Amino acid sequence: MPTLRSRTYVGLLFQALPFLAAFAPGPAAVEVGGRDFADPFVLLDGTTYYGFATGSDGEHLQVAKSSDLHGWSMLGDALPRLPNWASRASGFTWAPSVLKRDRYVLYYSTREAASGIQCISRATSLVPGGPYDDDSSAPIVCQSSGESSMCGSIDPSPFVDADGTAYLIWKSDENGAPCRAAPHLWSQRLRGDGLDVVGSPVALMVADRAWEGQLIEGPSMIRHDGAYYLFYSANWYDSARYAVGYATCAGPSGPCLKRTTEAPLLHSAGAALGPGGEELFADASGATWIAYHAWSAPNASYAEGGSRSLRLAPVLFESGRPVIGAPSP
Repeated sequence: MPTLRSRTYVGLLFQALPFLAAFAPGPAAVEVGGRDFADPFVLLDGTTYYGFATGSDGEHLQVAKSSDLHGWSMLGDALPRLPNWASRASGFTWAPSVLKRDRYVLYYSTREAASGIQCISRATSLVPGGPYDDDSSAPIVCQSSGESSMCGSIDPSPFVDADGTAYLIWKSDENGAPCRAAPHLWSQRLRGDGLDVVGSPVALMVADRAWEGQLIEGPSMIRHDGAYYLFYSANWYDSARYAVGYATCAGPSGPCLKRTTEAPLLHSAGAALGPGGEELFADASGATWIAYHAWSAPNASYAEGGSRSLRLAPVLFESGRPVIGAPSP
């Protein structure tokens, strides 16, 4: 989700904490610097990890790199220039993710100038850390008009199936005016080069649980032991109520069944408040990790002077159930 006021922070805050819905909170966070790094996405390319995040400090999108998931160095603006159709207003570019094709394709949310609606676009680079260039003449997904109008589309996340077919998963923004309705998560197949969607979108789920607070977003899908898991964030991002749940799906186009029906999988605990904006990724050994952001207690909003920092934790599976484990030392 966006940041609508300017903030000045130095360095990158890296925090790795174990948070489990039914487990005791972990130890105090390790802090290195103090940079707002929301809606993180981690890409492993060769032996180097690239961390992408929502814009901050005047940058459209942030990118950092690491060789070990512990020490990170900032690389500058991952997207120095927005496409011509996008608004130039600050604070409306967020939630980046990257897919490796013949080039690297970066997906992100930004505001369409003509409609004032958040839409999804793509940019490309020959190198994983960018900078990325968006030469599009229109969004690739928007859901902003006609019978399919859902007040826009945000939070794109690519998923590659076992056969190599790529899909884009995102949220329709019915929470926005004038819809004011329960939002959905969607899936649609990507073209081979990743630059556009093909076919028709399929709705995977809708906000319908009390702990979600009528808001779901930030989807991320993985495949483990032949099963499909769809993680998502829910409730209001600018609060300690933000949390992460998951569903199991028959495939990348669903149908999906929510598993965290009464309470989230990952919620506020200890010094970390409002965890969310999650993305799942594999490390160099093939182990599964979750990257997400959280507020540092006691400030759980920008109005309180808080910031959302990067957190990383391993994900294990016990009898088909994901468990977010303690961080590596």
